[in-house]
Amino acid sequence: MNMDGQTVMTSEGGALEYLTFTLGKEEYAMDILKVQEIRGYDSVTHIANSPDFMKGVINLRGVIVPIIDMRIKFNLDNVAYDEFTVVIIINVLGRVIGMVVDGVSDVVTLQSDQIKPAPEFGSSINAEYITGIGTVNNQMLILVDIERLIGSDDMQLVASADNRLDLAA
Repeated sequence: MNMDGQTVMTSEGGALEYLTFTLGKEEYAMDILKVQEIRGYDSVTHIANSPDFMKGVINLRGVIVPIIDMRIKFNLDNVAYDEFTVVIIINVLGRVIGMVVDGVSDVVTLQSDQIKPAPEFGSSINAEYITGIGTVNNQMLILVDIERLIGSDDMQLVASADNRLDLAA
């Protein structure tokens, strides 16, 4: 544990733990240290003139949290909300944000030799957000740099929508 009482999820040899989640037919993974909690999808308060991928905001124990549907953000077909739809609450860049995904799969530990560089072609997500391709038991995982994705120019719309809420409060 570190001084904040959080368990540090790295081990000897540089292995890192990742939370795996599904978007459409693909399996993605992100650094588990960015994950605050996992919740079922619930109703959100919509914000006028926000991008399609921003579903709205929720009040999470007194914190207004923007909810982003990653399936819409990545232009996936058949975006449906059902009992398996999950919101991953992440804490990145000093902000708490909710990401809607099709489902959460597992927590995996990847050694550096299980991670290969991302290919330069064909993905529904911009390659600049992909840190590599991990393999676990012959399963391929697309490793996402969630901070780079959330901090990208097009996602700044989320920050500006959240700021409008702060001004209204």
